[in-house]
Amino acid sequence: MLLTIIVLDSVGVGALPDAASFGDAGAHTLNHTLEAAPVPLPNLTRLGLSRVPTVRTSPDIFPGGEVEGAFGRLREVSPGKDTSTGHWEFMGVQLEHAFQVFPDGFPPAVMDRFDAVTGRGHLCNKPYSGTDVIRDYGEEHLRTGFPIVYTSADSVFQIAAHEDVVPLETLYAWCQAAREILQGEYAVARVIARPFRGEYPFERANEHRRDFSLVPPPTVLDALKAAGQSVVGIGKIPDIYAHRGFTEEIHTDNNADGIAKTLARMRQGGNGLIFTNLVDFDAKFGHRRDPQGYSAALKQFDAALPELLAAVPGNGALLVISDHGNDPTWHGTDHTREYGLLLAWRPGLTGAVDLGERATFADVGATAAEALGASWAGPGESFWTALK
Repeated sequence: MLLTIIVLDSVGVGALPDAASFGDAGAHTLNHTLEAAPVPLPNLTRLGLSRVPTVRTSPDIFPGGEVEGAFGRLREVSPGKDTSTGHWEFMGVQLEHAFQVFPDGFPPAVMDRFDAVTGRGHLCNKPYSGTDVIRDYGEEHLRTGFPIVYTSADSVFQIAAHEDVVPLETLYAWCQAAREILQGEYAVARVIARPFRGEYPFERANEHRRDFSLVPPPTVLDALKAAGQSVVGIGKIPDIYAHRGFTEEIHTDNNADGIAKTLARMRQGGNGLIFTNLVDFDAKFGHRRDPQGYSAALKQFDAALPELLAAVPGNGALLVISDHGNDPTWHGTDHTREYGLLLAWRPGLTGAVDLGERATFADVGATAAEALGASWAGPGESFWTALK
């Protein structure tokens, strides 16, 4: 049995009940994106996207016709609205406390150790937009060779460096050193390598980004691997789980590459889990507050859906989910606290199946465990029988 899970990174479907405490009451990534830049999504409509609660329907975007798929939305119980929080909860890790953030930058106890590792000083060390920070500090970085360190509303330590000034392997080594520093009292969820290139105002080299995550507690991925199943991580998925629980890892450059490599791996067949993240929605369009680009990415994925569905084997299934919001019409440049999307399909599924509002993102992992015969006693309630 082959199960494929594709995360549409940041395609949230409405503010969670506690969104006000995150400054996100009223955010709705999908609705606001499609209102600002309408595009038709006929294949996602077929799977039931227009039936998800709070999604505003329009015949130009969601054409009529029979729904042949399962649909619902996922409630995140862990405190946070970042990649690590959402993805860890997908696979059965519910956080009691949010990952630590550093709104005033990182203290000398961290930065002095980091500077000792690099043998250089550093620039910025405060919350910043990823494109703005290279625009504002890039030329000083070229003059000094000092890495640009910045954070965000998420629990991240990001290191930006020009590829002509700091070789990628050096940047990755600095990130690994920072990962070892940022434990315990100063732990952050991820250290992120952010290389850039070109001349002012510079361009981020997103295909060379790397994430260095905290090691999660045991997850469904570990259970699947222990059960002898293949566990294939595509895109930044293995990074998010500190490369724990995988039997195969496949790097991607962008959404199109991620879709192509997911299709290729599905067509190889076999048993187990294929777990893909399509990050462009978030990194290229949500944070950049670009609803036109975001809509174009939705249209691109919608156009690829028929091929993805055709690649699902007879006893397999496809889940399409999202990990948080990043409303491109919202204030600021940070994620938004929203419900996760849930769409599901498998051969032979006819008609519409309402999966309702799931109590936790961990229902995804519990479903994967049941479908693939792995032992999992952690959080989450499987919806696998609803797909039969």
